[in-house]
Amino acid sequence: MNSAEIENGIIHLSKNDDRLAKIINASRKCALKPKKDYFNSLLKAIVQQQLSTAAAASIYKKFVSYFDGKIIPEKLMLADNSDLRNLGMSNAKVKYAKDLAGKVLNGELNLKKISSKTDSEVIEVLTIVKGIGVWSSHMFLIFTLGRLNILPVGDLGIRRAAMNVYSLRKLPDEEKLLKLSERYNWAPYNSIASWYLWRSLEM
Repeated sequence: MNSAEIENGIIHLSKNDDRLAKIINASRKCALKPKKDYFNSLLKAIVQQQLSTAAAASIYKKFVSYFDGKIIPEKLMLADNSDLRNLGMSNAKVKYAKDLAGKVLNGELNLKKISSKTDSEVIEVLTIVKGIGVWSSHMFLIFTLGRLNILPVGDLGIRRAAMNVYSLRKLPDEEKLLKLSERYNWAPYNSIASWYLWRSLEM
């Protein structure tokens, strides 16, 4: 994803979806940008799962500080579990984090080649790690790999935003979100549409 693709996406969505166009006009420009540190992106997703934004940021900051600013699989595997729990991580998250590090070290998860895989292949590869499901994979595809056409149908924020923006009587399920995407012609820019739906919750 680059600035030209984002601009094309904004034009496309604005032409096809009047409600989303209002959000786009009232918001800052989509700031999605690919990142290169795949391991830490996945680790951050594990650490911050099911936490408020403030709590998640606080715990991850402590986590990074514990490793002197640089977290690598080798260091994580050697870290004492009780130390990690004292940073605010649950027992389950400690296991998930070490499972991620272990699979990277033994080659079961090859992050160096992940950017060359299709969206569905990325999901298939990532979900072998304990604690990483489809939602986490969708977040990785959007915010780390910068894929243009991802609709995170399991995300509560997206569901809430869609309910508000499209005046739905209840939170939409996966099928309803896919129908909204089809009706308003979000593809091939579902990721950008999702970004603006998230922004609508702040307006």
